Amino acid sequence: MLEDDIIPEEIVKEVENFENKPKSNLEEIEAVNLWDSETVKETRISIHISMLEKEEYIRFLKEYEDIFAWSYDDLTRLSTSIVTHELPTNPTCPPVKQKLRKFKPDMSLKIKEEVTKQIKAKVLRVVEYPA
Repeated sequence: MLEDDIIPEEIVKEVENFENKPKSNLEEIEAVNLWDSETVKETRISIHISMLEKEEYIRFLKEYEDIFAWSYDDLTRLSTSIVTHELPTNPTCPPVKQKLRKFKPDMSLKIKEEVTKQIKAKVLRVVEYPA
């Protein structure tokens, strides 16, 4: 920006308002169960919205709760023609084995549980690339 450029006062105020606005992070959200106490369908919303906005937001989420995937089993209806992730490989380039990454034992168990759930729900599948 050149020294001769003048920033309009409205833009300066808008930027200041944005910067002074509370930032959303993990401490500034609350968990909300959209179902009953026996069936948990939980999402998180900001603590910085008014009670009226919160009630309206929760009502909206409950109205459309059937479009959310609440577990990996809900993802089986997802068509791979719409969503898929692949690792494109060049057959002329040899694969390079990466260094083994180690996790803390408790984290390794959590990772194994999540991956097992995803494989059972057929969200993930094991693919063997030629060596």
